Amino acid sequence: MNDANESDRSTYDETVFNHVGQCTTDLDLATRFYCELLGFEAERDLTVPDEAVGPLLGIEPPVGLRAVYLRRGGFTLELMHFDRPGNPDRADRLFNEPGLTHLSLSVVDLPDVVSRVADFGGEVVVDLGMVAMVRDPDGQLLELLPMAYRKRLDARP
Repeated sequence: MNDANESDRSTYDETVFNHVGQCTTDLDLATRFYCELLGFEAERDLTVPDEAVGPLLGIEPPVGLRAVYLRRGGFTLELMHFDRPGNPDRADRLFNEPGLTHLSLSVVDLPDVVSRVADFGGEVVVDLGMVAMVRDPDGQLLELLPMAYRKRLDARP
């Protein structure tokens, strides 16, 4: 192992989280949903050249990828939009399908956030008072919990 790898290993001796990527049919609507409703902040906006991303993602040109990176605390969500013909439509995934099932977020005022989901293009699937399951404008499931839940987890030894 060379010196550069030794240095990297001592700095990053475990796997670290970078981001979660999510495809969207309407990038502006999805960005508004996450930023204005859930308090994410837009970090960067990229238009990626087809020749760079096509082979990586296994998508034939034209790819037309534009990505907006949103940040909330230490979590980064990459919203991706492919401006090209033939993209699949929205699909409401189920919990028992293989792959990532949902994102779970704690919010300060759960009843207020749930009451405004439809105003931002989303849908309330079920609201049990202390937890709600909603879909974002593209059908992605989000579990919404009160901030008290997160504080309880953070207080554990």
